[in-house]
Amino acid sequence: MIPETTSSPTIGLMRLQFWRDAVTKILAGAPPKEPVAILLASAISELNERTQGRARITKGWLTRLINAREQTLTNDPYPNIAALESYAENTYSTLMYLTLAALPMTSVTADHVASHIGKAVGIAAVLRGLPLVAFPPPTPQSPSGPPGVGGGAKQGAVMLPLDIMAQNGVKEEEVLRRGAEAEGLRDAVFAVATRASDHLITVDQMLSNLRAGKDVGHDFEHEGEEGHEYDTSALGGSRGNETPLDEVNRAFGVFMPAIATRLWLERLQQYDFDVFRPELLGGDWRLPWKAYMAFRRKNIE
Repeated sequence: MIPETTSSPTIGLMRLQFWRDAVTKILAGAPPKEPVAILLASAISELNERTQGRARITKGWLTRLINAREQTLTNDPYPNIAALESYAENTYSTLMYLTLAALPMTSVTADHVASHIGKAVGIAAVLRGLPLVAFPPPTPQSPSGPPGVGGGAKQGAVMLPLDIMAQNGVKEEEVLRRGAEAEGLRDAVFAVATRASDHLITVDQMLSNLRAGKDVGHDFEHEGEEGHEYDTSALGGSRGNETPLDEVNRAFGVFMPAIATRLWLERLQQYDFDVFRPELLGGDWRLPWKAYMAFRRKNIE
């Protein structure tokens, strides 16, 4: 929420630096006197005690979240679709890695599924937020300042990958002026939404392969990176002789954001990729039932 609740990038950078310092203090057992920091330190302490140190809540993953948010602090557009995927990996996927670690779950297969789902969720979140970033509401006026200070509307931005915008002839000033009627916008949204859908389709295929007794079908691109080292001899935090499918099923609750994302992408298609449709900003009445069935069947379809 820092970009939306600060009046300038400089203040936002200062607040993000506070959280970098807080992470170091939290992991050292001396959190600053801030509610979230105190709760996080308590949770990590309890996790370590309950799991005998197997929960891998690492500084690297927490700071990765902060660094990724810093890169989007000024709402600059992503240079290409790969940069958008990297942002989603470093935020939404990383939150899933942290949650898996808290189970604890040390599994290349579970992390691999989380990576694809996190990318899909992150890409869809950027699309869903496009109208709000392009036409932000007025910032609250400072109660202690003179009239007009801190108020007024922030400058809008179009946070679509520049390569997709160029391919479809989308101009930021046209979107800020004409909204949904901007030339090429729906085609650009379609291209970005397709990438999110592709990640969910990949997960479908991975789960299908696992149920057939096969491997997932392709390598995990982040294996070997910090936080993705796996001790196959000790099975890390896994239980006994769990198969990869057993691991994914046990961790399935972590993957549930895929259900809401898939429903939203289906609704976006229903409205012909008009991301400005007000119906897309609300919830979906089907979500509770879809989520229940997905969890019961251990399938995101």
